[in-house]
Parts: sequence; structure tokens; C-alpha cells
Amino acid sequence: QQVSGNAIKVVVPVLTRISNHTDFDVLRLHPQVDLCFVGKGEAIPPCDLIIIPGSKSTRRDLDYLRSNNWDVDISKHLRYGGKVLGICGGFQMLGKAVHDPNGIEGDAGSSIGLGFLDMETTLDRDKTLRRVSGQLIGSGAKISGYEIHAGISSGPALDNAFAELASHRDGCRSDDDQIIGSYLHGLFDESETRNELLSWAGASEVEDLDYAGIIESNIDRLADYLETHLDIDALLTQ
Repeated sequence: QQVSGNAIKVVVPVLTRISNHTDFDVLRLHPQVDLCFVGKGEAIPPCDLIIIPGSKSTRRDLDYLRSNNWDVDISKHLRYGGKVLGICGGFQMLGKAVHDPNGIEGDAGSSIGLGFLDMETTLDRDKTLRRVSGQLIGSGAKISGYEIHAGISSGPALDNAFAELASHRDGCRSDDDQIIGSYLHGLFDESETRNELLSWAGASEVEDLDYAGIIESNIDRLADYLETHLDIDALLTQ
């Protein structure tokens, strides 16, 4: 990755049960993003945007986040005007509480959330799994992605939704516009949404990145390599 001089710094705290790490693939390639992953025992450094990723076990990773004092780092980051994006489980953590009455992710019980958003989440046996598309509320930018989660969130924070999808509204924005939460994975794959989120985080004159073209080009390169170095006809006759 070649990072330009006007790049924004984006930090992702690595949770022990992180899910859908491909959410960040396009950011790794973007010349205006300096992407940093923070691990166990490391403090979150000064940055423009913190992304709390999805998790396969929200309550356990919420405990892990606190054990690293990342909750303190996030609070300080917000006090200094930084932006925070929570994706799926990361979105759930931003609320006041996560309830698991049926022990979906482990022992039944409730965990106190980070408390940055006025909402609570209850984990449910029925998992939501669907591809979705729509537009961002306010700008109308196109958004697409997929949901895969077992939580139902509710509360006043959701009145200020992030996106209008075909069948429902998704996520929320905080009243001060410092925090965005969404259940959608693949948020950064759609160029219009990616450009808006990077601008929101502080990037100026965001460059468009042909992510789909990059993927297709790499697939073509792999196909050419295999064709050159393997006897495809012989393999097909086995």
C-alpha cells in the first residue's frame, strides 16, 4: 500500500473473536488510508477514525476490549473530536447493554455496553442473514452489503438511522455526528458509501478506488499464472 500525504489514520482494535475481517480489505488498498491494527496490550494511538469490528461473541469481546483499556482510549478519542464506527457486534458494543437471556454466545446474562449510544441489544436464537442495498440517509449515497447477526437493537439512538434499505432502516448516527453504527458488513466495498465515510472521518478530496477492478485484475493474474505453470488439460482428465 502506498499512502498519500493527506491520508487519514484509521485504527482497528483486534478482538479475539473478530468476524468478517474482509471488511477492511479495501481500506488496506486505499492510498488515503493509513490502516493500523492494534493488538493485546497496545494502546489505541491518536487517529482520525476508530473502527470497532464485528465479533462472533460480542459480550466476551466487550470484556476483552475493556481488559485492554480500549474503552478509555475510545472515550479520550471522542473527547478530542475523533470519529468512531461500529460494525455489527462493534455497533452493539456502543450501546448501553447487550443481553443474552438464552445463552446464545455462552453463559446467559447481560453485559454493560460502552454507553456511547442510547440503545440496547438482545441476542436472539434466530440469526439474520441477508444481502441488502439502499442509500445513506441524508446524502442518498448508494450502499450495499450483508447482515449476519443474532441481535435485535432498540432505543432512541436508532431514531437517527444511518441507512434506508429496501426493507428496513439500518444503524444510527449520534447527535454530534461523531459515531456511526451499522449492522452491514462490506460497508466500504461500495464506492459512494466508502467515499462518504472517509470524508466524514476527515479525508479531503477523496480519490475513487476501483476495488472491483482490482479484485478482477488479481483473479486474472492468478488464472494466467496457473495456466502457465500447470497442465490444466491433464488435471481435467484425471
